[in-house]
Formats: sequence, C-alpha cells, structure tokens
Amino acid sequence: MKLDILNIEGKQTGKQSDLPDDIFGIEPNEHCVYLAIKQYNAHQRQGTHKAKERGEVKGSTKKIKRQKGTGTARAGDIKSGTRRGGGRIFGPRPRTYTVRLNKKVKRLARKSALSAKATAGKIMVVEDFTFDSPKTAEFRSVLSNLELQNVKTVFVTGDHDTVLYNSSRNIPNASVTRAQDLNTYDIMRAGKLVLSASAIDKIKETFGKK
Repeated sequence: MKLDILNIEGKQTGKQSDLPDDIFGIEPNEHCVYLAIKQYNAHQRQGTHKAKERGEVKGSTKKIKRQKGTGTARAGDIKSGTRRGGGRIFGPRPRTYTVRLNKKVKRLARKSALSAKATAGKIMVVEDFTFDSPKTAEFRSVLSNLELQNVKTVFVTGDHDTVLYNSSRNIPNASVTRAQDLNTYDIMRAGKLVLSASAIDKIKETFGKK
C-alpha cells in the first residue's frame, strides 16, 4: 500500500511511502485484538481495593443477646456483616489483574489493528517535523492544517521527541508516541493514525516478520 507523504501545512510533498503488506495488509484477527485490549485494560487496574471484614473491624465479640426465647432472629456479635458498622461480607481484597499473552499474539494484534486502520483509510503519513520549543499553539496549527482538530489523533514518531510530546499534552484529542511503544489499544481508539516517515521504518523493524 502506498500513501502520499504530507508536510505539516497539509500539502503533498510529491513523495510516497510504501506500507508493507505483512503489517498493514493482513486479514485482521479480531480475537487477538480483543485479547490485547483486554490485557491493556486489565493492567490499568491497581488492584489495591480493600474492605474490612468481620475479623478486622474493631468491636466486642460478645454475643448481643441470648440464642433463644427473645422471639427475634438469632444474633452474634456487633461485628457481623448484617449489622450497621459491621464487617463487609466477602469484601474486595488486594489482587493483581495481570493477563499474560504470548508475544506472537500481541504482535499479531498490533498488525491486525494497523491493517484495519489502513483498510478504513484512517492512516496518514507526514514528513518528520519538530518544534524549537514546546508550543501548544503550533501543534494545534498542525492539527488544523491536517484537518484533524475534532478527530482523536495519535502521532507516531520514530524516536522520542520531548518537544513534540510536551506540545501535545494540553490537547485532549491528540497524543504523541514512539513507534516501538505503539499498542493495540491506542491504535483502535484513534480516529486517525498519523505516522511520521521515520516511524514507518521503526514499525517495519519492530512489528515485521520475525
């Protein structure tokens, strides 16, 4: 697949970029995409939730009233989970939500996501660019020139660009990431994937045949 390379003014440079079919032209495996997104969401959870149970609540263990003869239900101590101020019955405990996936499955998921975006025409290629200093206004100008003001956009660079990253931080619908850090979740959530010319080489190196 060949795409025209644009500059930050949104105009064609007269050059084209060749997107390899083994990454951007495969039949998407939806189940692998599902598993990769499930893993990503699971790993966002801290798992530090905790509620006090019966044995952890402060209070007397003395039986509130005698077992029989009161005409009411049986009752234990005041720490019972059925009483106000008592412990939580089967409350949450700290745990890990880690989901393990094979490397090949994760690689296939990213290829599937990239292929789905390419088929839908939601990938754009721009020439490498940066700013002299972090400027949110300049980054907004680039989005405007590319007609991406109201589109959730992920800019993919070949290497980490601190200036470009800081320029995009205050824009809700835009983010900047390195090609090797690109994950299935970010790809699928993006309304438009903007690849820099150098990012394509990194993607070939990272997600290509192994």
